Amino acid sequence: MSAQQLSDLIRFARHNSPFYRDLYASLPPHADRLTDLPVVDQQEFWAANALHDSRVLTGPLSEATVYKTGGTTGSPKFSVYTRDEWRTFVTTFGQGLVDTGLRPGHRVADLFYAGELYASFLFVLDSLAHAPVDNVRLPIGGGAPLETTIPTLRDLAAQVLTGTPTTLCRLAEQVVSSGVRLDSVELLLFGGEALFDDQRRLLAAAFPRAEARSVGYASVDAGLLGRPVPGADARVHRAFTPYSVVEILDDSTDEPITEPGKPGRVVVTSLFRRLMPIIRYPAGDRAEWTGTGPGHFRILGRAEEGVRVGPVSLYTQDAQDAVTAADTAGRVVGTQLVVRRWDGRDGLVLRLATAPGDPDHGREDLAGAVVAELETVRPLYPDSVRAGFVHPLSVEWARHRDLAVNPRSGKLVRVLDERPTA
Repeated sequence: MSAQQLSDLIRFARHNSPFYRDLYASLPPHADRLTDLPVVDQQEFWAANALHDSRVLTGPLSEATVYKTGGTTGSPKFSVYTRDEWRTFVTTFGQGLVDTGLRPGHRVADLFYAGELYASFLFVLDSLAHAPVDNVRLPIGGGAPLETTIPTLRDLAAQVLTGTPTTLCRLAEQVVSSGVRLDSVELLLFGGEALFDDQRRLLAAAFPRAEARSVGYASVDAGLLGRPVPGADARVHRAFTPYSVVEILDDSTDEPITEPGKPGRVVVTSLFRRLMPIIRYPAGDRAEWTGTGPGHFRILGRAEEGVRVGPVSLYTQDAQDAVTAADTAGRVVGTQLVVRRWDGRDGLVLRLATAPGDPDHGREDLAGAVVAELETVRPLYPDSVRAGFVHPLSVEWARHRDLAVNPRSGKLVRVLDERPTA
């Protein structure tokens, strides 16, 4: 299916999808611009898109593939693609792989997760198969034991590894601790979550000849979002024109942002999906236009990735920035926020992972420096400690393999809430 005209998509959705018919009921019959339309409410969208008797779908579920997605709400929902839509999805995304550094003949290991209706493994494998350059595909999967994955990568001389940063880091940790050399690896393509500086250090230790780059920006619920832009900043992407339209909206007014450098939330419209229309759908991320090229934007992180500890709101980026500022020696290779509750108060634990062989010496000073940095950024936290509202910040040391991950996707759980619930 080719990209369709926006006005045609709007009319089709209004006529065939009960959800969009109700959402646009107060609009003029000929509304045909994105700014004429309201932004989709996530909760209402997924409440209407039940697996049975969906009010979002524009027709019966008679020819499609069903995938499970966490969306931006955390609990799994279901996204559907017809065969034509899926072909367009993977073909267009595959074209962007040439911007990652994929070269003809590259041997590419797919280390994303498969099964349980999860899309990433199949999506990347199909995108590689539809890429405009020849490549050799190695469908290993993220769930394969590292004890067999590493020999496979070595024996087949894999040159490109694709996976979530968490999967790649766990592999890297095993490579470093076992002393195995995978000298053929020259490209690490990550997706599904952000890659932070501490993780880059671990990857560089395991794969010193490899460069880490974004495989591209997409999700099974929102569809095509961003094609990689070659350069030093792996966060920069450009819209998959003419197959999707990316907007960055002001947090307060929902007005489209046009000037570079002003952050806002990412909203996407997919121009090739008709069975399950995606029109002004919040992608769950924040971004800013870069001004460096047409449609170039920089991903700034998840829109609401954080936690409330007592009266204090903390974001994972706050903790990541504190670690980066304090850890001048580059000892930390992974960060996780753990929230616990004891003695009637909440408390935040920073779980910091170090590389294999990292000595215990100096950890206490580093922990103190990280805590001091975070308290400087979020002064309400130490104020709340003094007021008796929360427990003092603390640090828990771990290895990267000890950090909690989503068992289905293999992605690092940035915030682990261990507070008991009624």
